[in-house]
Amino acid sequence: MIVSVVSMPGGATTRTDLTAARGLLAASGFLLVDVQLGAEPADDEDTVVSGLGLESECPPWFGRAGEPVRAQFLGDRAGFVVPVVQGRRIVHIHLLATERHLLTLHRGPARPMENLVARLGEENPPDTAALLFLLLEEALDTFRRAAVADLLKVEDLEDEMFDRRRPDQVYRLARLRRRAGLLHRFLLPYLQATDEVIMRRMLNRDFPEERQRLARDFQHAGRLVLSDIQSLQEATRRAFASYSSLVAGEQNGVINRLAIVSTIFLPLTFLTGYFGMNFSFLTDEMESRAVFWLLAVALQVAVLGAALYVLHRTHLWRRLRDDEGTQEQ
Repeated sequence: MIVSVVSMPGGATTRTDLTAARGLLAASGFLLVDVQLGAEPADDEDTVVSGLGLESECPPWFGRAGEPVRAQFLGDRAGFVVPVVQGRRIVHIHLLATERHLLTLHRGPARPMENLVARLGEENPPDTAALLFLLLEEALDTFRRAAVADLLKVEDLEDEMFDRRRPDQVYRLARLRRRAGLLHRFLLPYLQATDEVIMRRMLNRDFPEERQRLARDFQHAGRLVLSDIQSLQEATRRAFASYSSLVAGEQNGVINRLAIVSTIFLPLTFLTGYFGMNFSFLTDEMESRAVFWLLAVALQVAVLGAALYVLHRTHLWRRLRDDEGTQEQ
């Protein structure tokens, strides 16, 4: 278990234990306490809550593993379960915000918390509400960065597909499409929960104007991030459609080649089968060498010439050549 206490204003960070952090919470007026739980059985949420003396303030679900996204106001405090993108996974950070301090709880390292602590010296939030919205926006930024990075990957894949199609491109596109669905599935319920709570609080006349502005900015940022994720989903669908169109174009070229081959060899195959029959006219009347060359060679050449003439008149060669040139561009 790692306990970090950030003194505000100033953003000075101190590593300590639960007992010392409890004393600082009681003495200081504005603190950020970040608790990183480990894999040990002793590192659980009940130990943290009791060690900090916050049994009466924390909601019953606070810190519970597997808890879904939440946004809940509890009188003079608020509790959240915030999803953040951590590499290829979605992890959750539990928040408890009061008028005096902000407590965060998560399992394993959390990059948004590190980024927030690094920004505190520059941002210098005046109270816990401003600090809370900074953290909520930092969590949204993880979704935005992930969506933009995956969108660039989709565009690079589209460029590769037009140069050369490979089976692994479909697999990579499928993974990116699944990634877009994962981001959307976690972010949308979170935005709905926060919007519901924020709108209820903003209708309250006692809600300060500055906090209303922070809430509106957060809602606007949430809509932009959701739009980025929807753009990623649309890009993956478009890439799949482009791949299917390119494959269909190649298949049409193959079918055209088969049609040309069939046009040439189908009459020849018919003649070969016809003159291979053993009926009396062929076996009794066509015994001379001249008749053999006339039927076996000259007739075949004539049929082949007629097939090539038909192909030339119908412009099949030209259309096939144009299609190949279009695919190579």
